[in-house]
Order: sequence, then structure tokens, then C-alpha cells
Amino acid sequence: MGRVMNETVRQLIERSNRLGADRRNTNYAGGNTSAKGTDVDPVTGDDVELLWVKGSGGDLGTLTEDGLAVLRLDRLRALVDVYPGEEAEDEMVAAFDFCCHGKGGAAPSIDTAMHGLVTASHVDHLHPDAGIAIATAVDGERLTKEIFGDRVAWVPWRRPGFQLGLDIAAVHDADPDAVGVILGGHGITAWGATSEEAEANSLWIIHTAQAYIDTHGTPEPFGATVDDRRPLPREERRARAAALAPRLRAVASRDRRMVGHFIDSDNVLEFLAGERLVALADLGTSCPDHFLRTKVKPLIVLADADEAQIAALHEQYRADYAAYYERHADADSPAMRGADPAIILVPGVGMFSYGVNKQTARVAGEFYTNAINVMRGAEAISTYRPIEEAEKFRIEYWALEEAKLARMPKPKRHAGRIALVTGAASGIGKAIATALAADGACVVVADLHADTAGAVAAGLGTTDVAIGVAADVTDAAAVQRAVDETVLAFGGIDLIVNNAGLSVSKPLLETTEADWDLQHEVMAKGSFLVARAAAKAMIEQQLGGDLVYIASKNGVFAGPNNVAYGATKADQAHQVRLLAAELGEHGIKVNGINPDGVVQGSGIFASGWGAQRAEVYGVPESELGEFYAQRTLLKREVLPDHVANAVSAICSDEFSHTTGLHVPVDAGVAAAFLR
Repeated sequence: MGRVMNETVRQLIERSNRLGADRRNTNYAGGNTSAKGTDVDPVTGDDVELLWVKGSGGDLGTLTEDGLAVLRLDRLRALVDVYPGEEAEDEMVAAFDFCCHGKGGAAPSIDTAMHGLVTASHVDHLHPDAGIAIATAVDGERLTKEIFGDRVAWVPWRRPGFQLGLDIAAVHDADPDAVGVILGGHGITAWGATSEEAEANSLWIIHTAQAYIDTHGTPEPFGATVDDRRPLPREERRARAAALAPRLRAVASRDRRMVGHFIDSDNVLEFLAGERLVALADLGTSCPDHFLRTKVKPLIVLADADEAQIAALHEQYRADYAAYYERHADADSPAMRGADPAIILVPGVGMFSYGVNKQTARVAGEFYTNAINVMRGAEAISTYRPIEEAEKFRIEYWALEEAKLARMPKPKRHAGRIALVTGAASGIGKAIATALAADGACVVVADLHADTAGAVAAGLGTTDVAIGVAADVTDAAAVQRAVDETVLAFGGIDLIVNNAGLSVSKPLLETTEADWDLQHEVMAKGSFLVARAAAKAMIEQQLGGDLVYIASKNGVFAGPNNVAYGATKADQAHQVRLLAAELGEHGIKVNGINPDGVVQGSGIFASGWGAQRAEVYGVPESELGEFYAQRTLLKREVLPDHVANAVSAICSDEFSHTTGLHVPVDAGVAAAFLR
């Protein structure tokens, strides 16, 4: 019989999930909730007072019991007696570990003191756009009084930590009518005697703040619309975004390869078109959760900027960021982590956000969208004034933040890379897509039909991991659309696998022009079209890349009844050599994989090729795989996964100096040895 969840914990998780499900209440992974109650001490058997609080790094919307830190209240509150002052905030976070109860559980976050020192049974700390708009208004304290009366108090900006917890606890203890506070430059905290009361108070603060902004706000908080920054028509701006994406990824990835995300929502486009865009963007974000992911300010690039202009803007941004670091760093500061922008704004087009993976990139974009909403609200009723630059630096380069980064797991083999695999809805292509996703790549599953491609992509994970696109590789426009969808989804493209193919096995005299043309259209021409479209984007990114052709043993070995297929595979094989010679100067490796006898799971073999080859060799189709295995040196059947493993390996850093190579994956066919 399983353990029954503590009722206090159940209520906390349900409340957290409800609050976190609505991004108007708090941003992804932002804020934390808590509850106090009793549970049995496993050592003494007695009841013990505990604090359950969302741990570091979790998200309220998806919080589970495993995401809670559990601490003994008596030990946590005893820290008040030994707290030496703000200069020891880091040590106080380390002390939370000595207050933990039981085994396991999440690591306590910096906000733990806030929840433990406020004596209310249930506490919510949230980052709602409307609440932060009040918190970042130049006259936020006056507005707090005007909007909420005596029910909500103003707490001036203070870096998150133990002292902030003491400040909030003092408000709670001094005013029994108060239900929460506005934290200057930061967010809100609310409390209640019950879980229902805490949730109601949190929502009341958020909704009341938004209602005030809606009622009293000016109609153009970003100023008048600038004509030449108006949003382009949707199709035009998406095309422009796709064209810009590879070059902007180069800007974001000089220090470290980044994955991108694109947003062209109405609220983003409105901000980009406003006359106060530059002034507001230069002020930067305010809430710590925002600027930790977006950097202190974005880079603005005009939609028609040319290569030289983008390069100049990038250099100026890097110089400005380095100057920001130098203004505030001291001997104990961590080294500068990188000077490239995390947010790039393109008026009329949209916003590009970047991170080490797709989720991080997407969340950065969502956070800057939150920041835009904050600026809108603050400017509508007052003047937006974020926290001081020096305070931002203190948090961005906080030792605790550095320690959190150091705890991140080692990245997987293809982390941060974006792969497009053609013919990926079945067989070898599906296996390759699966292997690359497992090795950390973002994967675009391209196939003739969007629904089958989408189904395979969904099986690999969320859209942060893979998407499906329709791609007829014989159609140059369709190929370009697939590449455009790739760069819009993930910011760029690093790894191409030309796998789409088909085959018809016939003797020479029975092979028609249509048979010949079809196979050459799909595999020879198709590979050329995909390589051409993808190489353009890869060159613009300045990040190198990999281009892999799934060729065949038949491109080397001359077998019977195979003239059209064998000839087109030989065409693909020589494309590898030609493109390796041409693209090497851009750091793009081009290699081929030569499989043979991949029967299981193969779309080609299932579509009639298997029956035709079985007839040629005089064996039952069901035994074709074993027949192929017995003619190899290793006497092993080749499976799609074996080809996929070779692709993942040849594209890895272990083969960083290998290009123009064909790798046999055929269990050893001596007649196909390369000479």
C-alpha cells in the first residue's frame, strides 16, 4: 500500500498548480508557494512542525511533491538568532540545508526565509505582470496605498534573501489587516490562514492591480506608433524572420552556441512599433527572474539591416556589456559569462530569444514578454523605473547563481544543435531522428506528409525537442519552406541528414524513364536541393555544421536489376565529396553513410523493394534480412538503429576533423569495400 500524501501538502500542490497554470499570475519557474503543518518525525514518532516550500528551479504549474523542500520550522526560525546581517546572505542559504527534514526533496531556494519567517500558515510569492507593473512604477509606494488601501503594504527593493524575509514578516506581524505586500521592483507576496485564503488573497492583489491599470491607464503607454516600425503583414514578417534567423543566431552564439525562439505576438509587435521602444529597452528588465534569463537589456536590429550594420550593432552590444561588467565587478565576482545578447528585437518582425536549449530560449522569450507587459502597465499609470543596474549585476553574478550553473548536468553529445532529417517518418530516418533527439539535439522530422511527420515528432517529446514538417524534397520551394520552418522553430540549423529515398528493383530492359526520373528526383536532386537550402543558412550562422548523406552499399557495389537505384546512390556518394571540398572553408563537414540490407522497419523494403529483392535472390521475403546477414563478414543483420548510431557519431566532436568520408554500415560486404 502506497504512502498517503499529507493533507497540507496536497492542498499546497493543488494551489500551486492552479496559480502556476495562468501566466498572468506568475512566469514559468517564477515565484514559490509554501504551507506549514505537522507530520510525524520518523525518529521519535512525535508530530513535528514543518515548512513545505517550492524548491529551487521548479515550476508552480507542474509542481509535484518531489519539487518541495521540507524544513523543520523550529530550526529555520532559530536562524534569526544567528543572522549577522545582509553581508551573510549566502551563508544563510547554505544554512537552510541544516534545517531540512527527512531525506530527498528539492534544494531550498533563496526565498525560503520569506516563507518560514512569515507566521501565516500559507504564503505565496508570485511575479504577476500587473503586480510588477506597480512594483516598478516610479511612485509605486503611493500607488500601492491608492490601489489597495491598508490591505497591502509596500516593501522597498531588497535583494532576495533572509533580510527580505524578515522585512515581510515584520509587515505581517505589525498589521493584522494586511493580506500581502508589493515588493519594490520585484513582485508580490500574499498569505492566509488557509490554502484557500492565501490563493484568494494572491488573486485579489493581481486582479485589483490589473483592474486599476485597465481603468486608469493611458491608451498609448509605449507612445505613438512609428510608421516605419509597424508590423509587416504576417507572411512577409515570417519570411523576413526566417531570412534573418541564421545571421542573428551568429550574433547570439559567438561565446556559446545557442538555440533560438521566435515570437511575433501582438503585444510584442506593439512594443516594437512604439516611439518609446529604444528608451524603455535601454532601461532593461527589473524582476530578477526576468533579467537572469534575458540579460540586462536587449539588442535592437532594424528589419532591413544589412550584414555590416548587424555586425556593428553586435560589436557595440558586446562592448556595452563588457563595460557593464567592468563597472560593477570586484575581485570576488565570477568571470564574465558572455557578452552576446539573449534577446534580439526586430521592429516590424518580432523578437528572437536565445538559450542553451530550446526550453531555455523559449522561456527567455516568455520572460521578456512578461517584461513588456510590466513596462506597459507601469507606463500606463506612471513611469517605469526598474531596479538599479548595480543591483542587477549583484544578482546576475551572485555566487549562488554561479553555484547553480555549476550544478547543471554535463550537456549531451548534440546539445544545442538543430537537426533536419528528411524521410524521417519511418525506418532509418525515424531511427536517426530518435537517436539525435536522445543525444540532445532539437530535431525537425521532415517527411512527405505533415501528419505522419508530426506523429513521429510528438513521440520524441514536446515541441522543445522536435517538430514535424511536410517536405517534398523534389520541390525547391517545399524544401525552402522546411528549412524556414526549422530556423523559425529553433533559430537555425546545424545538422542535415539527407535520408529521403525510395527504390524500384528492375532489370535494365524493364526500367522505364519514369522509374529512372523518380529515383533521381527524390535522392539525387532532392539531396542537392536540401543541401543547397540548408548550407546557405549554415554559412550565415558561422557555426560550421554537418551534412550527412544516407547513401548505400549499392553506390559502390554493382548488383543485378538495380541500375536506377544504384546510379542515383552513386550520384549521392559523389555529392558528398564535392560538397566536402566546397563547404570545408565554412567549417561544414560532409560525410556519407553506406548501409546495406536494412530490412526491419524500412519504408523502402515494405513498399515493394523487399519483395523485388527477395525474388532476385530467390528467398522468401520474410527471410531477406537473414539472407543479407549471412552474406556479410560479421554475419549480423543491420538495423535502423545501427545506421542512426553512425550518423550521431560522425556528426559529433569525436569526428571533428573528418569530412568527405563514407562509412559502411553493412556488417562487412567485401565487394563494397572502398578503394
